[in-house]
Amino acid sequence: GPLWSRRCRYLRTGRACCQMVEVLVAVLILVCASVSCGPPGGYTGLPDLGGIYYYQYGGAYSGFSGADGEKARELDQRFYLLKLPVARAAMAVGGCLLAGSCVLLSLGVLRLPWRFPAWLLLECALDVVIAMGMVPALYYYFHFLLEVYNSSVCKERELLYQSKGYQGFRCSLHAAEIAVSLWGCVVAVAYLLSAGLAARAYTAVQTLKRKPVQL
Repeated sequence: GPLWSRRCRYLRTGRACCQMVEVLVAVLILVCASVSCGPPGGYTGLPDLGGIYYYQYGGAYSGFSGADGEKARELDQRFYLLKLPVARAAMAVGGCLLAGSCVLLSLGVLRLPWRFPAWLLLECALDVVIAMGMVPALYYYFHFLLEVYNSSVCKERELLYQSKGYQGFRCSLHAAEIAVSLWGCVVAVAYLLSAGLAARAYTAVQTLKRKPVQL
């Protein structure tokens, strides 16, 4: 009916588009952060002798036996535990962004800003805080990641795998971790744009409410 038509009309506005982009990017941050963490077992924790890794590396577990195999497994698990807090923090940020964007989008569909225009000012301030907060968040994300990659555990793990001819375990940022930073920048831009649109919407709502009702 007309009520749903008015509510769905919000989804065609610039603010709604920004909020939908924020939802999508928050999901991508969650996915990339979870991929960055990886499985706790590393290479030596893969399923028994099979799958794509068997053919990619020329034979699962080849070169790892006895003490070397145990050492590789131990280093994998220690490296995983070092990266776990950073990945969990990134996933928590992504989850909060996802929840917040969904709430703001739902409130817009329910026309709360029209009933309470002051909410738009609060939304604008919240968007600015989130956009500015992404700068230190990305800084600390890279800071702690580089600490993990510069640790003795990572260096020892890299040397062990290189000694067996495996080159995919370097102590450097991976594609998923770089993607998290790029999506974080996109989030900051989207929230800044959303803040500007919220401020403009507040002005428009106030203007409409001051207009006399024509009988």
